[in-house]
Amino acid sequence: MSAVPAVSLRGVTCGYGPEPVLRDVDMTVMPGQFVTVVGPNGGGKTTLFRAVLGLLPVLSGEVRLFGGPPEAARRRVGYVPQQFAADPLFPVRVREVAAMGRLGVREPRRERSARVDRALATVGLSELAGRWFNDLSGGQRQRVLIARGLATDPELLLLDEPTSNLDAAAEEAVLEVLDGLRGRLTVLLITHHAKVASRFLDVIYCVNRSVHIHPRTERMDEDLMLHITGMGLPGSSGGADADCGGCHHG
Repeated sequence: MSAVPAVSLRGVTCGYGPEPVLRDVDMTVMPGQFVTVVGPNGGGKTTLFRAVLGLLPVLSGEVRLFGGPPEAARRRVGYVPQQFAADPLFPVRVREVAAMGRLGVREPRRERSARVDRALATVGLSELAGRWFNDLSGGQRQRVLIARGLATDPELLLLDEPTSNLDAAAEEAVLEVLDGLRGRLTVLLITHHAKVASRFLDVIYCVNRSVHIHPRTERMDEDLMLHITGMGLPGSSGGADADCGGCHHG
C-alpha cells in the first residue's frame, strides 16, 4: 500500500465568499481507507468535497490528491452526487448513464463496454442495463450513479449522501454495495444519517464549520450522535449545541 496519502488537506480554509465555510482543515486519508464524513446539514460536508475535488478555490492552505494537485488526479477519482435528474424529454438508458463515467477517455469500444458492464454488475443492476433511467426507482437510480462513478475505474470514490430520500429497502441495497467496496479502493462517504454512519465506523471525520477526526469506535456513541444530528441518543441529556467533545484535530 502506498505511503502517499490519497487525500491530504493542510490548513485549508475555504468558502464561497469573504466568510469561510470551513476553517483550518487538516485531513489525511490513506489509500484503501473507508472514511465516513458526518455532520449536520449546512455544516460544510459538501464544501469539503468540493475542495477535495479542486472545484472550490481555497482561501489558504493546501489540498493534495495522491501527492499532487486535485486537477492532476481527476482521472483517478469517481464522484457520486446526491441526485441526478435526467431530462424526460431526452430519455437515457441505464447503460448510457453508467457510461458517462468514461466520457473523455479514448479507448476501444470493447474495453469501454467491459468497464461499464463491471460497474453495473458491482451495483447489482446488470439486468437493467437496457431500461430507461427515468423508469427506475429512486434506489435503483442511486445505484446507477454509483456505477457511473465506478466506471471511471477510480482509486478514490467520493459519495455525497448516497442514501438521501431512500426508503429502508433501497437504503439497504445501497449500503450493501458500499460494503462490497471496502478494501477495493479509497472511499469518502458523506452522510448525516446515524444509521448509515453506524455501518461504517472505520475512520470518521466530523464536519461542522471545522473538521475533526473522531476517536475510533465500534458503536454509535453519544458524541458521534450529537455531532451528526444535533440530538443525543434516546434518554440522553445532550443538546443541539453540544460539540463532538471527544474529537480531536486530525
